[in-house]
Amino acid sequence: MKRMDLPGYALGYSEIEYERLIRQAERYGPVTERLFRRAGIASSQHVLDVGSGVGDVSMLLARIVGSGGEVVGIERDARSVALARARAAEAGLHNVTFTESDVNHVPSNRQYDAVVGRFILQFLPDPTDVLRSLSRLVRAHGIVAFQEISWAPMLKLVEHLPLYSTCASLCHETMLRAGANTDSGLNLHRVFMGAGLRAPTSYLEMLLGDDADLARWIYDILLSLRPQIAQNGLSLEKLGDLDTLRERLHAEVLASKGVISSPGLVGAWSNV
Repeated sequence: MKRMDLPGYALGYSEIEYERLIRQAERYGPVTERLFRRAGIASSQHVLDVGSGVGDVSMLLARIVGSGGEVVGIERDARSVALARARAAEAGLHNVTFTESDVNHVPSNRQYDAVVGRFILQFLPDPTDVLRSLSRLVRAHGIVAFQEISWAPMLKLVEHLPLYSTCASLCHETMLRAGANTDSGLNLHRVFMGAGLRAPTSYLEMLLGDDADLARWIYDILLSLRPQIAQNGLSLEKLGDLDTLRERLHAEVLASKGVISSPGLVGAWSNV
């Protein structure tokens, strides 16, 4: 399948990745909504969503701010922008727009009540500098709220599952070699402070369970990372037949009589 590779995003740009993002949003949407509401995002506000991907976070925000508010999603991948626009139109959301732009070159001709992002800072070489620039787009007493990931607790919790642990470790190593910060969530406090913001309120959530949907997260990550795995000289051999991997991962979880977890989802927010 043809990919559109822009530097810095380890998971690439493909139909497989777009579908993965939509499934991920369905699973993590409630966690992200809790962050935004705790941060104070509410009806009639104007919000900038950076790294908006295929639109899920922006559409979530559009429902929170309602018809009196507005959401602008910034995304550098043109196909993601087109898909986000189509999805928002299909959902009947008229208070959200999407703009093709790099996070380092966000138009600065207006200000917002809040600037937010989900799972984007991990892919930036200098997230502190980016957050410093973005905070200048926020009105006085406005909100900066980001949700980032931490692989560390998830990797620890699946050590007893040989296949799952092997799959997760391979994905983790690939992300590291591609330049991603796989524990960016744990760095949010430092990033906020370095950007000149007030010390953020932050917390970590993890989803636990033995259901197939939760187990699928790591399988979906693996599929999106396959080109990076090959480029970095890593092998899929230990995972066996990929056509049956998803089912085998879930079967291993069920056989353990225990649970697996999502990665740590770290939310942080502060006021300008």
